[in-house]
Amino acid sequence: MDRNRLHNQVASMRRSLFDQLEELQDDTNPNFVQEVVTLFYNDSTRLIQNIEQALNSRPIDFCKLDDYMHQFKGSSSSIGAKKVTNECTAFREYCNAENAEGCIRSFQQVKQEHAILKRKLEVYLQTVRQASQTA
Repeated sequence: MDRNRLHNQVASMRRSLFDQLEELQDDTNPNFVQEVVTLFYNDSTRLIQNIEQALNSRPIDFCKLDDYMHQFKGSSSSIGAKKVTNECTAFREYCNAENAEGCIRSFQQVKQEHAILKRKLEVYLQTVRQASQTA
């Protein structure tokens, strides 16, 4: 890819993903966004595993599930992942109603939105790296 096209692609992705997060990145910490994304995925992967275990245990501890999802929602919100955050809200509503089937269905949506976000962020970070190599 040529340099101008890469830079334009990066600029477009920045506008659509997380402008506010990138505003925190500066010359003293040029990898801030990448570090935040890495921390988010490490944390969210752990929380997904915890939620899966809690959903598979009997009886289901809805308070524990809600606590895990509250953490997941906070992490998602902090990087601007609105679709993931919205799915977390739906999951928490099923927890509050102690609706196991609703939690299971909703959790599939949470994981789906999380996977979509991960793919988008991977493409974004790869494009940023490529653009910085051509600079």
